[in-house]
Amino acid sequence: MLAQSTASEERKFLELKPFSDEMVVSMGPQHPSTHGVLRLELRLDGEIVREAIPHIGYLHRCFEKHAENLSYQQIVPFTDRMDYIAAMNQNWGFCLAVEELMSADPKFAGVPERAEYLRVLAGELNRIASHLLAFGTYGMDIGAFTPFLYAFRDREKILLLFEKLCGARLTYNYIRVGGVSRDLPPGFLDDVREFIDYFEPKIDEYNALLTNNKIFLERTVGVAIMDEAMAISYGATGPNLRGAGRKWDLRKDEPYSIYDRFDFDIPVGEEIPEAGAVLGDCWNRYKVRMDEMKESVKIIRQVLDGGLPDGPIVAAMKAIRPPAGEVFSRSEAPRGELGFYIVSDGSVKPVRLKAKSPCFCALSALQELSRGLMIADIIAIIGSIDIVMGEVDR
Repeated sequence: MLAQSTASEERKFLELKPFSDEMVVSMGPQHPSTHGVLRLELRLDGEIVREAIPHIGYLHRCFEKHAENLSYQQIVPFTDRMDYIAAMNQNWGFCLAVEELMSADPKFAGVPERAEYLRVLAGELNRIASHLLAFGTYGMDIGAFTPFLYAFRDREKILLLFEKLCGARLTYNYIRVGGVSRDLPPGFLDDVREFIDYFEPKIDEYNALLTNNKIFLERTVGVAIMDEAMAISYGATGPNLRGAGRKWDLRKDEPYSIYDRFDFDIPVGEEIPEAGAVLGDCWNRYKVRMDEMKESVKIIRQVLDGGLPDGPIVAAMKAIRPPAGEVFSRSEAPRGELGFYIVSDGSVKPVRLKAKSPCFCALSALQELSRGLMIADIIAIIGSIDIVMGEVDR
């Protein structure tokens, strides 16, 4: 019965209109420009894309169900494997949700102030590292190899900082429920300052190299417009929403941790008639990420110049046992709003855990974005929405 059903589905999949030039091809899951193990089912009329259907699940590993069998602290390393390009922010988002649950317990005094500063420092460094990878790989997708080399050179400097901080280069497990796992090593703040002094002028250099490059503009300007209404209807957040002109960032609009103490701007997309740039096109989604790196540098400078307070780096608690209840907590990860829904029965393990992925929401818009465009534009779209399949599949 199963074989018959499969054969029937295959016939339906391969059915083409009579006397039509349409054909169905698979892009991925091994294609390098799908940014992970994503398979796209493309229905083509020559070079024109009639439909692009994403097929996901190649990285699925039951994270949410698995979390029900682990203690809250044991879950943290598994959040690293979601958006592994921004693991610090994944750790942080989950810990914020657990800490919100624990706030109902009078024995929980909250996250120490020093730990909050360390979280902001790690989170913004990881935001820069994430956007650098987006910048470099997007350039390579479009056909420019040099930006990729520059981006990885500078990202490597951040990974070396993280290696000093927590001993890891990709999956950090640094931010823990109640604080962070360890304090700063000697000379770390001087190393961070040296890096941002070096890196800040590089952003303008990269804008000259790629952002304003004539060929890059022709490939991205006015392509795959996701306007504000469309972005909201699909639940797109982060740079994908801000690229459409909506000035919304949880760090400003619903501040968590100590973000309300820092002065920084929220970059949004812009109309540039002379260049043909339209709110919500591929170029604006990319440009917002470039501008956000400058704002992250600004936040890091304020952390360094304001002076880190002394004190503990983790809350004093015997066990992480949140009171019975439920919570949905959001944080601003590099790719958008990362949400965690947790149900607690008062034990050391969650009854239910659900992660809301900004990458999943962005990918859901691909089918509508790509209709009527060229095959080459599919690559430009995927790079512009900046997905990580580990977070999509979870």
